[in-house]
Amino acid sequence: MEVCRLVRLRLRLLLLLLHVVALLAVAAGVTGADGRGWRVAGKESAVVRLRELEWWGSAGKTKVQTPFAEAKRAETTGEHKKAAAAAAATTTTVLELKHHSLTAISDHPAAQESYLRRLLAADEAQANSLQLRNKAVSTQSGQPGAAAAAAAAAEVPMTSGIRFQTLNYVTTIALGGSSSRAGNLTVIVDTGSDLTWVQCKPCFVCYAQRDPLFDPSGSASYAAVPCNASACAASLRAATGTPGSCASGGGSNSEKCYYSLAYGDGSFSRGVLATDTVALGGTSIDGFVFGCGLSNRGLFGGTAGLMGLGRTELSLVSQTASRFGGVFSYCLPGTISGDSTGSLSLGGDTSSYRNSTPVSYTRMIADSEQPPFYFMNVTGASVAGAAVTAAGLGTTNVLIDSGTVITRLAPSVYRAVRAEFARQFSAHYPAAPSFSLLDTCYNLTGHDEVKVPLLTFHLEGGADMTVDAAGMLFMARKDGSQVCLAMASLSFEDQTPIIGNYQQKNKRVVYDTVGSRLGFADEDCSYV
Repeated sequence: MEVCRLVRLRLRLLLLLLHVVALLAVAAGVTGADGRGWRVAGKESAVVRLRELEWWGSAGKTKVQTPFAEAKRAETTGEHKKAAAAAAATTTTVLELKHHSLTAISDHPAAQESYLRRLLAADEAQANSLQLRNKAVSTQSGQPGAAAAAAAAAEVPMTSGIRFQTLNYVTTIALGGSSSRAGNLTVIVDTGSDLTWVQCKPCFVCYAQRDPLFDPSGSASYAAVPCNASACAASLRAATGTPGSCASGGGSNSEKCYYSLAYGDGSFSRGVLATDTVALGGTSIDGFVFGCGLSNRGLFGGTAGLMGLGRTELSLVSQTASRFGGVFSYCLPGTISGDSTGSLSLGGDTSSYRNSTPVSYTRMIADSEQPPFYFMNVTGASVAGAAVTAAGLGTTNVLIDSGTVITRLAPSVYRAVRAEFARQFSAHYPAAPSFSLLDTCYNLTGHDEVKVPLLTFHLEGGADMTVDAAGMLFMARKDGSQVCLAMASLSFEDQTPIIGNYQQKNKRVVYDTVGSRLGFADEDCSYV
């Protein structure tokens, strides 16, 4: 009898153990498979559905309820009135970041390929313009610290600019407040620029944009910056490299400040330095200094201009530091096509974050000769857990930039990353010809999904940044016959590596300019 009782007890314990294991497996399946299509297998590899990499049409996503969708529902039901008081006390402003479906490109494969090559060529020009040419890095950045005391905040929707003929991310602002006759203005979000500018009437030399031009005459709060203002001299020089010039015009006896902003790729914007009320994410900012562009050319697609999130006095971050504490973050959606929406958050309140891992921080490094840019130190790298050894790791500070698309690595680092990725991936899938600046491509025809090794950057201070599956592969052909490793090599070892926005997808990236630190966490950024 005693033996039977012990056997029954052991069987019960075994069944209980199997039940616990089953529950853990179910939980892993729930948290590991999300609506975006990737099923994470630890942090070393992930399964990605190829349709989620498409950039030319709708991805057919299942909609999920998000803060933006909730806000729209509340407005239609009247619930927004009840929440008005609570909203006034919020500590975060969030802007939408969204990938729009492409509507202006032909379905013909040759036309799609030509269009995509042009976009990647534009990105190459942008990356080349950021090279620092052996400039010394300042050590006055300090150690990572805590953010400033709690400040107000704003959250603004942020989307892909593919509908505007750019692979960068865009958001929507409005100038002039309620008195303005202008509608919304779609601008590129760029952490590598300082001065925010939009094309304005009367536009003498301007590129075609989708939104109506901003008309200063329709805004009662618009004012040109006078020539003797500090913003026209030192501040403008720091932001653009050139101080303002003075001229009278428009029937006024007072002299206006004119700016001239030139980018390294040949793009430019010139016009009047002005102030106005800017609205973003339900928040209004009075007296915002921006460029009212009267002559503009360059690689801005069909957007209305650019939002500067750099580090000098005229950037949006600096101008709103007293309100938002010099902290901002963004979450870039993983899909390029479809209607997925990310966010740009102004302020240090983390309540709007949906990160699935803690935010880990590394030191933010400043370069006195390149004041707008944000740098960090990458001390190592690994591909699916396999360490990568390269001479270029830890020797050069790395620029993180939302205005560059494809990550550029030092030649030695890129070769090592490419070799390890190919060792793990090439055994399962045949090679395909290179595409534009992407030299490591595969023929994935007939595959609905593939398991992708993930690249992890190991950062100073022990932080890690693991590239999401959405940022590892770039689909060059719709039929899957040309899918490439979404990274490229710099030409020379001493050039500045850049982590582009394609590798920042589905990450909460935090910029704390007061605490001199950059933070990274995993987050599903595909809000709808």
